Amino acid sequence: MALIHGLNTRNLRGDLLGGLTAAVVALPLALAFGNAALGTGGAIYGLYGAIVAGFIAALLGGTPAQVSGPTGPMSVTVAGVVSSLAAIGISRDLAAGEMLPLVMAAVVLGGIFEALLGLLRLGRYITLVPYSVVSGFMSGIGFIILVLQIGPFLGISTRGGVVESLKGLIENPTPNPAAIGVGLMTLAVVFLTPARIRTWIPSPLLALLVVTPLSILLFSDSRLLQLDLEPIARIGTIPGGGLRLVMPNFSQHLPELVKAGLVLALLGAIDSLLTSLVADNITQTNHDSNRELIGQGIANTAAGFLSGLPGAGATMRTVINIKSGGATPISGMTHSIVLLMVLVGAGSLASEIPTALLAGILIKVGLDIIDWGFLLRAHRLSGKTAALMYGVLLMTVFWDLIWGVLVGMFVANLLTVDSMTQVQLEKIEADNPMDADAHGVQEGVLTAKEQSILDSCEGDVMLFCLRGPLSFGAAKGISARMGLLQNYKVLVLDISEVPHLGVTATLAIERMVEEASAEGRVALVAGAAGKVKKRLLQFGVSKLIDQRLEALQTAQEIINEVALHNH
Repeated sequence: MALIHGLNTRNLRGDLLGGLTAAVVALPLALAFGNAALGTGGAIYGLYGAIVAGFIAALLGGTPAQVSGPTGPMSVTVAGVVSSLAAIGISRDLAAGEMLPLVMAAVVLGGIFEALLGLLRLGRYITLVPYSVVSGFMSGIGFIILVLQIGPFLGISTRGGVVESLKGLIENPTPNPAAIGVGLMTLAVVFLTPARIRTWIPSPLLALLVVTPLSILLFSDSRLLQLDLEPIARIGTIPGGGLRLVMPNFSQHLPELVKAGLVLALLGAIDSLLTSLVADNITQTNHDSNRELIGQGIANTAAGFLSGLPGAGATMRTVINIKSGGATPISGMTHSIVLLMVLVGAGSLASEIPTALLAGILIKVGLDIIDWGFLLRAHRLSGKTAALMYGVLLMTVFWDLIWGVLVGMFVANLLTVDSMTQVQLEKIEADNPMDADAHGVQEGVLTAKEQSILDSCEGDVMLFCLRGPLSFGAAKGISARMGLLQNYKVLVLDISEVPHLGVTATLAIERMVEEASAEGRVALVAGAAGKVKKRLLQFGVSKLIDQRLEALQTAQEIINEVALHNH
């Protein structure tokens, strides 16, 4: 096994450009996540995490083009650790030196547990989570971020999780107009920046560069306009000298730290491997799940010893890296080196960044994390799916992150088992020995006419047959075959022997059809009937043909038309 997965220097220019672009995006997000996780004075620890976890995860991970760093779920979990420790009397003041070693002990344990998941070769099981559970969980994380940022956005000091933050807002309903002004300016920049400008500079970084100077001119002690406004909170002095070694404290509150470490490990695994699947779909490659977990685990362990927030595969940064030319671990390592240079060279300039600005950036992040597309249409697709998704969302926001996922997976599997049982019972009742094929054609073998049509198309048509009930476990296999569309002009997807189609598998088919259309190709779905056909129509998959032969004939006509047009 190679020391560094996917490493080569043939794409050096693209990797350097991709890493630089990802770093530009990561800088404001790392500061914002640090501030959200650890409160006032915590922004720098988000940057430490992006540097350490990003470099080591790229070096040792199993997804070549992935960029790692602090993410919404990981930061929310660290904020929960801080709240739990504060509830048992630990001071939140990072400068006092009591909270940070305990938090970093949880980060180190989380990294060790995540690496163990990879060593135990459990990586391929992590992604076998139903889409409805993932959607509810990620939307819950988005809502948590939104609620936790209301206080900083309004200039009101709040502590703790969702319930505690809401109580704090109710008990202290007096906002700071200056903070609101900074927050509104930030939202205006991140939401209204034209696309042509965003291609050159990401809107979060633009907000950092534009709103910070304005806040100094308008709302600091040396402001130009003599406005009678109270001062706004800023992230404060950033320590010089680069990364700092901290010795985690494992001697106190070990049960709480172990629990927090397990949560960080599971969230980090889910977050990273879902991003790995996104990277695979874009690059048409296959990641190594177990290696990815080992690399991310080692990276987070190192981050804990260097006082950095834990990281995971960051979807937005990974996509931007790939789109900018990044393809190997060099891009992820470049991203971290650029951030280290910024820390050493310009860290002192960041002390004036308002916390309301970071809150505005995170409000945009929270809104982006929420799965609006599925959230708003789930009730039209399936009542059970909608109830499951909303249940996971509520448990994530108001109870516990991991228990929300675990309970959601348990219920989802119960529903799947029940559904599969009903399908099997219906099939037994419908079986009739007199219905056997009179021509003796074995199941799965094409008729002579169908084979003739395929032969005449000379490889331009691919027939892809799915059989049996398709639940969320089959979705990964369907998604993995999306890359095959590049080699054919027409795809005929035969699902005539599929009696049940789960929501996650339906989404995979929907994406396959959409990607074919985006590539200028045609995808035809044949044989859908009953509930399967109804579900596909609900998802907007409209090119449905009743019989496989009819679909092959349609594909042949399309190929002939294309050939005639080319001549």
